[in-house]
Amino acid sequence: MDNNLTLEKLRSMRLYGMHDAFKTSLENTIKEQMTQDQFIAHLVASEWDNRRNRAVERAIKAASFRYNAVLEDIDYSFERGLDRNQVERLASFEFVKGNKDLFITGPTGTGKSYLATALGNKACQDGYRVFYASTAKLMSQLKIAKVKGTILSELKRMERTDLLILDDFGMQTFDSGSRGILMDMIEDRHGKRSTIITSQLPVKGWYDVIGEKTIADAILDRLVHQSLRVELFGESIRKRKTKKENDYQ
Repeated sequence: MDNNLTLEKLRSMRLYGMHDAFKTSLENTIKEQMTQDQFIAHLVASEWDNRRNRAVERAIKAASFRYNAVLEDIDYSFERGLDRNQVERLASFEFVKGNKDLFITGPTGTGKSYLATALGNKACQDGYRVFYASTAKLMSQLKIAKVKGTILSELKRMERTDLLILDDFGMQTFDSGSRGILMDMIEDRHGKRSTIITSQLPVKGWYDVIGEKTIADAILDRLVHQSLRVELFGESIRKRKTKKENDYQ
């Protein structure tokens, strides 16, 4: 048997997991330690893992996260209204399966964006389609898309996303154009997909930043009643860590 030819064929068929596993087996005694059935299962499992890992990488890239964040790195040593059990329940994504929304509110630096991004990262690993965006930046991009005539395709893409993360909601007030776009986006997703919203403002303050009472009522009516909430509090974690380090010096 020409093993090099086999490797070439595996690569040409894009069976990269099998290719790497078979190549490794030629360099050690793995193959000799397995039955034929076990070795075939080993090759298939390697291909399966490789494809899954590549799918997760693509999903994370498509999500456009602003920075890397993982649930394992969340710091629970500071009191801020967040505990490990709560995060683990959220990471089961029952709220996504139930098409519910999640609001994460609290002062600057309490870890709202990090928590939302870490949940988004885990959702990608679990096979969900995720998209992250700064709310103000997304509204600007969608207004440009409206001018270009591509707004419907952009909204359709948002509608298909299993988990939409709107970060820093309320940092800028909504004008008439962005209010309409937000209404369309929320209407498309209501009861069908989940959205995570992070904001420095408490939910009751969202009426003012959305503006136009009728539209604000319609948007928040669709968001609020089926939502889960995480309300963080306290000083910035960075400031607390600095104080803690200074106390030890």
